[in-house]
Amino acid sequence: MDQKHFNKNEILEKLLPLVENTAMRYGVIPIEVDFSKESGKWFLRIFLYKEEGITLDDCENVSRSLNPFLDDLIPVKFYLEVSSPGLDRKLKSDREYIIFQGKTINLKLKNLIDNIEEKQFLAKILDFDSEKGVTVLKLDNQKTYTIQTDKIQRAQLHIEDI
Repeated sequence: MDQKHFNKNEILEKLLPLVENTAMRYGVIPIEVDFSKESGKWFLRIFLYKEEGITLDDCENVSRSLNPFLDDLIPVKFYLEVSSPGLDRKLKSDREYIIFQGKTINLKLKNLIDNIEEKQFLAKILDFDSEKGVTVLKLDNQKTYTIQTDKIQRAQLHIEDI
């Protein structure tokens, strides 16, 4: 592969199965794999999740296991970052609605819809269906709503009071 001309999406397609298999071996879930250029430098960022929380050892294990294969798959110099998604992560994919089922989110709608009186509220993720959308329990009125993901402006994990 030429160092200057390559297809970023093709590289991601090759990386995803490798990242999935590696993460699975260590009991973690890759919720996002991003390969992008910032300030002239390439970054491969892998965000991992597990119910008990991601540890430094989890990140190190995945990083060390992937390292021997990455130079063959990525034709440019890059920086590898493996980390947890953070406590207040914005949900970016349908898969995350499934992974974070049962969690409380800050939900912001693009527009008012159905019988929902406000565009921004706290809700608990109850279920997800790729065709119907995400089913949530609105915490202030304890009502259940199913909202198509294209109607959601932002869904972000809520840092719960400890």
